[in-house]
Amino acid sequence: MISYDIVVIGGGPAGLAAAIEARNYGVKKILVLERDKELGGILQQCIHNGFGLHIFKEELTGPEYAERFITELKSLKIDYKINTMVLTITKDKTIHAVNPKDGYMVIQAKAIVLAMGCRERTAGAISIPGTRPSGVFTAGTAQRYINVEGYMVGRRVVILGSGDIGLIMARRMTLEGAKVLCVVELMPFSGGLTRNIVQCLNDFDIPLYLSHTVTNIKGKDRVEGVTIARVDENRLPIPGTEIDYDCDTLLLSIGLIPENELTVKAGAQIDMRTNGPVVNESMETTISGVFACGNVVHVHDLVDFVTEESRRAGRSAAKYVQKKLVEDGNEFKIEALNGISYIIPQTVRIDNVDKSLDLYLRVRNVYDRVKLVIKADQETIKEINKRHMAPGEMEHIVLSKDLLQEKSFERLTIEVKEGI
Repeated sequence: MISYDIVVIGGGPAGLAAAIEARNYGVKKILVLERDKELGGILQQCIHNGFGLHIFKEELTGPEYAERFITELKSLKIDYKINTMVLTITKDKTIHAVNPKDGYMVIQAKAIVLAMGCRERTAGAISIPGTRPSGVFTAGTAQRYINVEGYMVGRRVVILGSGDIGLIMARRMTLEGAKVLCVVELMPFSGGLTRNIVQCLNDFDIPLYLSHTVTNIKGKDRVEGVTIARVDENRLPIPGTEIDYDCDTLLLSIGLIPENELTVKAGAQIDMRTNGPVVNESMETTISGVFACGNVVHVHDLVDFVTEESRRAGRSAAKYVQKKLVEDGNEFKIEALNGISYIIPQTVRIDNVDKSLDLYLRVRNVYDRVKLVIKADQETIKEINKRHMAPGEMEHIVLSKDLLQEKSFERLTIEVKEGI
């Protein structure tokens, strides 16, 4: 059996940031386990720029952003294993893993950081009518084929879903010479960042059909065309609104799911709204000494936010190993009310908060000129005016520790108040 102070599962941007922060906080024996053939995670196939504006104050491509952390990891001589599949973890923080070089391994950790990222929803998740021809790809798979493997996936393309990956692939396919006929979105608003709608669709005159969906895929061996239609308030197709497109490719950008099979097996509590583990102010799950960060907790817009959150998880794991993390003490729950989809973290032990508490949340709808109302039990402690909020853009709220300690309470709530 191998023993480490901290084992990080996942060598993408979250795992790398967590491992580096734990080392900088004084922990020596750290191991990163990555199932791919290289470190860096999904960033290695994201060759577009726009990364690093918050962390490095400059614009980087995905591989450039990843390389900065990989270089630092290696300079700190943090151990890592690639091509390594983690099979299971237990509540006593024993990790079972396998790779071609070492074979089957049993690793004992004092603390674990879960940083497995997320995966894409596939065609099976939405049950589009039609056969199963070639030419139907998730947007991320198409991105890997084009940017890493060097294969062009199609020439006439329809994209279902306006998540950021789908929007970015609309631009990427256009730049590679394909004709992107349209992007189709089921909801009445886009699921992507505004900047991506402007830079990836508007700049290339690619139409975006909101409140529409694909109702049929034509073709037996290869996609020959798709039919789209407008949907009503119940998201059901409206007869007579169909539009037919001749195309050879359908890309799906229909959402991301946190990769939490290991989390569930370990017995950590899962939040059904995020599909990620319930975490506290230290990014610790409901299993003592098991922390989580990045897209395995909730799907982020920007990798910079992943880095900030993962540094907190790595720092907290280091404190746990050093027995500096307060296990008990005053604790309160955080709940999402009207207009809020979810809030991270879900619980807070105030003794572990340094100077301020960072909250991340998403709203359920598009809002203009509204107010976020924050209450401790029934008393309003803060109100924040917002000119615009949308589900595709994560909100970040900072509450001072002094504000949270003014009075004792058991429940912190946040809701959207309209009509200000």
